[in-house]
This record gives sequence, C-alpha cells and structure tokens, in this order.
Amino acid sequence: MSDHKVWDPFVRLFHWSVVALFAANALFLDPESALHRWIGYAVLGLVAARLVWGVIGTRKARFASFPPTVSGAVDQISDIANGRRRIHLGHTPLGALMIYNILVTLIAIGLTGYMMTTNAFWGIEWVKEAHEAFVTWAEISVVVHVAAVLWESRRTGVNLPRAMITGVKSVPDGVKVDA
Repeated sequence: MSDHKVWDPFVRLFHWSVVALFAANALFLDPESALHRWIGYAVLGLVAARLVWGVIGTRKARFASFPPTVSGAVDQISDIANGRRRIHLGHTPLGALMIYNILVTLIAIGLTGYMMTTNAFWGIEWVKEAHEAFVTWAEISVVVHVAAVLWESRRTGVNLPRAMITGVKSVPDGVKVDA
C-alpha cells in the first residue's frame, strides 16, 4: 500500500459539516422553524466558501483539477464495466459530476428556501414546490453518492470514507494510479 495526501482539512470539514447540516434539516428539523432557515443559510455559506476554495485552495481541492467531462465519465464507466481498477488520487470523473450536481442543488435549495421568506414570493406555490423538488433531488443524489463511494471502495480496494476522514488515500500496490 502507498499513502497519498489528498483532501485538505478544509475540504474534509466542509464535506462533513454539509453532511451533518443537510441531514439535520432534511430529516430532523421542522421545516417551518427558524433553526431550519439558519442551518440552510449556514449550508449556503459553506457552499460559498467551498466555491472560493475551489479556485484558490490546495491542488486537489481546485475545480480545475477535476473538470467534469463526458469522456472522463465514459472512461470510468468503461473501467467499471470491464473490471479495470484505476485509482484517481483526486475526484473520479463520475465523482466530479456528483460534486457539481450537489453544489448546484444545494444552491438551488438555499435560493428557493430564501425566496419563500420574502414578501415577493411568500405563499407562491411554485417556489415551495421547487424547493421540495430540489431537496428530493439532493436526497436521491446523496443516496447515489454514498452507494457509489461504497461500491468504488470495494471495487478499487481504496477506503474512500476513511480518506475523507483522514485526508489520505491508501492505494493497493500494483494498481494503476491517475494523478
């Protein structure tokens, strides 16, 4: 096994903070409560900070290091279908697509949530329906994300949840690694 530092403390703190706050809002808190709104604003603040960090942060945290591409996604799907184990030290192509999906969805949830508190959109049904649809999409995305992380951890032999806790990916010997 070889160890590779990948996720910096900010990326890990961002990830687990969003996990905790989104779970609290989606699963436990009354959607009408002030705490629900404040947690929503906190998530938006975290996303804003992550967007900044995606431009100025460490190498693996920068969006330029994991651009979403169709060819990359097709290559990864081909690797999965053909049983090839290729380790991406940063985000995989499919992982990158999921990250962009979740970030955009969280922004949409936050914006529609905020809109529901304004006089201009108070009681407007489409805003509430859009907010709920984005939350549902985020929940589906989270389930797919967790399933994919567990699948890829098993398939590649790299414990991805541990890497998101420690910041270090431990790669089995003899496996092709893409920096």
